Amino acid sequence: MNITALGCAGSLAAGHDTTAFLLDDDVLLDAGSGVGTLGIEALLRIDHVLLSHSHIDHILGLPLLADTVLRQRTLAGRPPIQVHALEPTLAALRRHLFNGVLWPDFTRLPSAEHPVLSLHPCHIGQVLAFGARRIEVLPARHTVPACGFAVQGPAGRWWAYSGDTGPNPALWHRLRQLPLSHLVVECAFDDDEFELADRALHLCPRQLRTELQDWLPLELPLYITHIKPGIEPKVMGALSAQLHPLVPRALHGGQVFQLD
Repeated sequence: MNITALGCAGSLAAGHDTTAFLLDDDVLLDAGSGVGTLGIEALLRIDHVLLSHSHIDHILGLPLLADTVLRQRTLAGRPPIQVHALEPTLAALRRHLFNGVLWPDFTRLPSAEHPVLSLHPCHIGQVLAFGARRIEVLPARHTVPACGFAVQGPAGRWWAYSGDTGPNPALWHRLRQLPLSHLVVECAFDDDEFELADRALHLCPRQLRTELQDWLPLELPLYITHIKPGIEPKVMGALSAQLHPLVPRALHGGQVFQLD
């Protein structure tokens, strides 16, 4: 079982695609601009999309994915791509995106009976099954309803992704109960922007230090995502100093996690 980081940036720039992870070859976790790094044949293999929240940097690949694969999936008689998200996230997609104004309603195209996308609500704590693969919906604390995800590997350990979140005791409470193999956590801002991070419900290094204090196993691989372009050196430098002896690593597009 593999998870590939297609994009992990906090804003759009050359070489900084926004958040998307590909589980094996058929499940997307978030659908940021990183989805566009896949070729058409790879896009055609995607059957499920799990969205952490409704912000555009995490969903912008979804409407274009639908448009790209509609004809081939329809000709092949394949079922809709299933989009899984919290109910408020699905409501935002219906109202603000698939509304015939910003984008056609691909939950009703090419027909209401056989659309290319279908929407499926999930809730915090739910474990979704995709064949033998299990994905738990984790709590996040953001400016809109949000979640993270934990993927169980074949040996029972979990790869966890925080989603976009500010300080979030519920997340750490749950992660303490899981045998983790990797942790991917956001840290969008530098400490100089603490007030902005606090308002936006994102993390900065000193907040993440507080979140991880007295908890994170020293041997657990820790990867940092969603850093705003241009401040990566400051954020990673601050994290390396404040989280020592932990060794945080900056996530990069194309990175592959092997789950065992």
